[in-house]
Amino acid sequence: MNQPFSLKIDNQFTLLLPADIQQDVFPRQVENAAFSYVNPQKTQQPSLVSMNESLAYELGFSPKDIQDKTIADVLTGNKIINGMQPYAMNYGGHQFGQWAGQLGDGRAINLGQVHTENKGLQTLQLKGAGKTPYSRHADGLAVLRSSIREYLCSEAMFHLGIPTTRALSLCLTGDKVTRDMFYDGNPQLELGAVVCRVSSSFMRFGSFQLPAMRGDKALLKQMVDFSIRQNFAHLGEPSPEVYLKWYQEISEKTCQLIVDWMRVGFVHGVMNTDNMSIIGETIDYGPYGWIDAFDLTWTPNTTDAHGKRYSFGRQPEIGQWNLFQLGNAIYSLIEDAEPLNKILNDYAVNYEQAWQKMMQAKVGFDSLIVENDAALFNRLEKLMMSIDIDMTLFYRALSSLPQQANLWQAHFLDCFYQDIPLADNYFEPFSIWLSDYQQRLTLNTSTQQQRQQAMDAVNPKFVLRNYLAQQAIEKAEQGDYSMIEELLQVLQTPYDEQKAFEHYAVKRPTWAKNKAGCSMLSCSS
Repeated sequence: MNQPFSLKIDNQFTLLLPADIQQDVFPRQVENAAFSYVNPQKTQQPSLVSMNESLAYELGFSPKDIQDKTIADVLTGNKIINGMQPYAMNYGGHQFGQWAGQLGDGRAINLGQVHTENKGLQTLQLKGAGKTPYSRHADGLAVLRSSIREYLCSEAMFHLGIPTTRALSLCLTGDKVTRDMFYDGNPQLELGAVVCRVSSSFMRFGSFQLPAMRGDKALLKQMVDFSIRQNFAHLGEPSPEVYLKWYQEISEKTCQLIVDWMRVGFVHGVMNTDNMSIIGETIDYGPYGWIDAFDLTWTPNTTDAHGKRYSFGRQPEIGQWNLFQLGNAIYSLIEDAEPLNKILNDYAVNYEQAWQKMMQAKVGFDSLIVENDAALFNRLEKLMMSIDIDMTLFYRALSSLPQQANLWQAHFLDCFYQDIPLADNYFEPFSIWLSDYQQRLTLNTSTQQQRQQAMDAVNPKFVLRNYLAQQAIEKAEQGDYSMIEELLQVLQTPYDEQKAFEHYAVKRPTWAKNKAGCSMLSCSS
């Protein structure tokens, strides 16, 4: 294209890893290759809905680039910037606990890698850009509703301080896409859209599982060595010893990521091994959800409604299960099970310690008295499970707990999902816990004001509640994108009070409890 833009293209992934020798795009098994070259599908009339300008500047786009009339063409793949060679990645994975074989980028196409001044190499990836060799029987496209959810949530997570892929842009394609949202035999035409997402690596656990399962040790070693040199260079040059350090760091990053999810009430919804980032980022925003009423057994994914494999409270366990699969994949490079098993066993210990430290911060204790405080935290979660209380609102209100016990019921009233005033016998167990909590606070050396500030810095005031995302979607489908921009603004400072946006910090309304898009979603969402 004539417009070179200001990006510094540096395609290390395609330069250093083997490509699929077949050039035609059709569903097939791709052997001995990390990726396949593939061009995005041309769209009818691409238009820019929203641009993350601060991220664009970090990537190297100039103000002139952003204002260029062809920017929507670039961000939907209609036009390719000079130097980019689009490709889809080849990987496998376990889905709902079963080996699914080759999966790959079925509706994601990587435009290429760009060199940035402060963030190193960053990959630009279009989600919903058309068919690839990994699309199987699907069309490789995405619709507006799912694209809005990814665009908003990845940015919400970033500003919450949780590792995540980023969202650069949201575009309409001008095409219609057929989707059966709940797989119930009622397909509908929906607006097509593309999100450009950004990460320093889109490699997943499944990127290493697939060559391992196929017995392709040479490709497996190439993939692991590339990952180490690109994203874990501080560990040293690849060797069996460094492979173990690499695995240990992935375990630690995964552990901390899930602790952060639990801190803010985020449920990924589909923690298959092909949806687990090798660099410990939240990746693949599909049927995710945010906890309203605290419930460790809740899953936002309709496909998971029966087994609840990926429910809120099982996320730590699934993280370890996925790491076990990754350990199996790299065993042939190490040929010693003992250190791999130790790292896996350490995950459980590390998670429990990290969870306790996270809970200490959430409830505002200056220090942790492990034996006593762990019991207090577990009592709280069991209590919250039984009293239908909003997680986000409760922790935010806890930071300003009144000294007088007779004020507690009124203080927490707006946190409960109750249509009638709380009965005394319903509130009594909660009041007992609050009394124990208040007594425990006497061991703090910080002031009440310092405690509140510390708690408010880890307990968000604003999260992307499911019903808010759905409201933004419904407006956007009518051509009104104002709520997308307003939510982006609010979610940039989720720990601040933001009095003007108080209406975004209330519990889920009754009408949204069972509404499609506000409660559970399918993998099509």
